[in-house]
This record gives sequence, C-alpha cells and structure tokens, in this order.
Amino acid sequence: MTTTHAYGVTVEWTGNLGSGTDSYRSFSRDHEVLADGKAGIAASSDPAFRGDPARWNPEELLVASVAQCHMLWYLHLCAAGGVTVTEYEDHARGVMTMDESGGGGQISEVVLRPEVTVADASMADRARSLHGDVAAVCFIARSVNFPITHTPVVRVRED
Repeated sequence: MTTTHAYGVTVEWTGNLGSGTDSYRSFSRDHEVLADGKAGIAASSDPAFRGDPARWNPEELLVASVAQCHMLWYLHLCAAGGVTVTEYEDHARGVMTMDESGGGGQISEVVLRPEVTVADASMADRARSLHGDVAAVCFIARSVNFPITHTPVVRVRED
C-alpha cells in the first residue's frame, strides 16, 4: 500500500498598486505564502525581477527547503547511528542559471555547507560520512533535477 501526504498552501498576491497588471512596471510582486495554522511568509520576486529585497523569494525558499530537508534527515541518521549532534548550522547557496533567451532559467545547483558540532571526537568521522547518506532519503533532494552537493565541517564540542 502506498502512503501519500498532501501539502496545501495558499499564495495570495498583495501587489495590486491600483491598476493591476496594466504593464510590467504597474504592479508589485509582493505576495503572502499561507498555510492553515501558520504565520504567513512575506514573499516577493528576486530583486533582479522587480521584487522587494526585504521579502523571501521563491528561489530562496527552494534553497531553504533543500537545506532544511538535508538537516532534518541528517539529524535523524545521526540519532539512529549513535552520533550526538549538539549544534548544526548551514550556509546554503543556490545558483540560478538564466536561459540565453533571457526569458527563463532554472536552479542549476545547490551547495550545502553544514557546520556540525558533535559531543565526542570518536563521532567525528561517522558524523562527516552520514552527510553522504542523506540524498537517498531526503524527500526534497529526491524530488529535484539539479545537483545538491555538500561540504560539511564537523567540530567536537569543547567542554
């Protein structure tokens, strides 16, 4: 039996400046990303596409999804594999490559740079190697068509 999970979100455009989409420059790209029972996410397009730089854009949210899924599966694998992680921070970066026509593009890569602290030096090698196991189980990584690489740094907690 196949198990499925559904994820419903609402995207609500809030950028009508009075004349709707009369022209490319007549409207704001501002919108809210909403889901039942959760605080909204103030979003826009990338500033290169007339977006508000103070709001999240779809490309950032995609990179964040990749990084979050990697982290959550990594922590699970560490817990199951006897590695005690005490800190985790990732400075992920995604690259969008534009088509030569200038009309479209795609995310061409995401590089994860997790910095992990473990409780004991004996766990460091295993902690490093478990990053390589995440791609086989991460829902997001398995759903995208661009490469995801990682360059982890593992530290030992100083007492």
